Amino acid sequence: MATSWGAAFFMLVASCVCSTIFHRDQQTWFEGVFLSSMCPINVSTSTLYGIMFDAGSTGTRIHVYTFVQKIAGQLPVLEGEIFDSVKPGLSAFVDQPKQGAETVQELLEVAKDSIPRSHWKRTPVVLKATAGLRLLPEQKAQALLFEVKEIFKKSPFLVPNDSVSIMDGSYEGGEVSCMATVRRLWGPWIWGEPPPKSHFYPSFSYLGFGLKAARLATLGALETEGTEGHTFRSACLPRWLEAEWIFGGVKYQYGGIQEGEVGFEPCYAEVLRVVQGKLHQPDEIQRSSFYAFSYYYDRAVDTHMIDYEKGGILKVEDFERKAKEVCDNLENFTSGSPFLCMDLSYITALLKDGFGFADSTVLQLTKKVNNIETGWALGATFHLLQSLGVSH
Repeated sequence: MATSWGAAFFMLVASCVCSTIFHRDQQTWFEGVFLSSMCPINVSTSTLYGIMFDAGSTGTRIHVYTFVQKIAGQLPVLEGEIFDSVKPGLSAFVDQPKQGAETVQELLEVAKDSIPRSHWKRTPVVLKATAGLRLLPEQKAQALLFEVKEIFKKSPFLVPNDSVSIMDGSYEGGEVSCMATVRRLWGPWIWGEPPPKSHFYPSFSYLGFGLKAARLATLGALETEGTEGHTFRSACLPRWLEAEWIFGGVKYQYGGIQEGEVGFEPCYAEVLRVVQGKLHQPDEIQRSSFYAFSYYYDRAVDTHMIDYEKGGILKVEDFERKAKEVCDNLENFTSGSPFLCMDLSYITALLKDGFGFADSTVLQLTKKVNNIETGWALGATFHLLQSLGVSH
């Protein structure tokens, strides 16, 4: 998008929300030029690469970033990104750590194909695990990370000491990571100089508000010690549903309410308890435009509110309308996920009662900013290069 999108940018992601405010009036030089599957043709010593693995709960993603140091002593310029992913995530291999590491090996081949052999030895590779591994027992999580590090050691890339780790949740949503990504996509690298300080506001990180954690909270599973022999029930699920869900190495039995009310109203009351009074509501909420990513995007696609490739523009009230449509027709509604009603209701409650958005607040749903995947990975990669002295 080459046009300004109002005064504010809010990044709504799975387990955190980071925000920044600025004016975007200038088209970036690489916008529409480098696709995510492209690498620069002219490779020299001024070309830098960084490999960042995002090991999430639903899948493992690889970001291969290309930077060019155009002027000595100045920040390198983002040239392009190659992105790929595999499913399921590492946490699904809780009892098969070697098999989990093999999925990382598969993605490493993407990096080898994308980066010239001459640059392999000075290209750092790092994996940071997020929500999925945080919830695993410590011993099992470390077994997975150990096998991944063994894969890295056998690779031709530069392996830092702390190359494989579980990311602290505050880092995932904080200034060093996702905010750094935003600023490097629309910040000083683009304008050529830092924007006025008044254009930026503090970032806020909300741990435990990711979609899967919210499901467990809504079901009441986070408040229960031990899950053996217990079935968690919700008005957000079809009455007939009896199922099990393995998450974070724990098996949960869940299902619908056999007797009693189901549908949007009782479901909304359940999810409201998860978010109400627990999130910061910035003053600028009422005068801002917003971008939304991650599960906001995914659920909008699942319910045909936006196009998978192009994204789209929605209002907060559109999520509520779709939640009512799905939840009030649970017995007739078929979906790939039995949690669709719960997820849509949770998103609605998070936006309205959590963050304080108005029904008419407009959301730009997108997966990328300037052809680059959004999230913490770019900011983290840049800081990695700086810490290793590669970017100087």
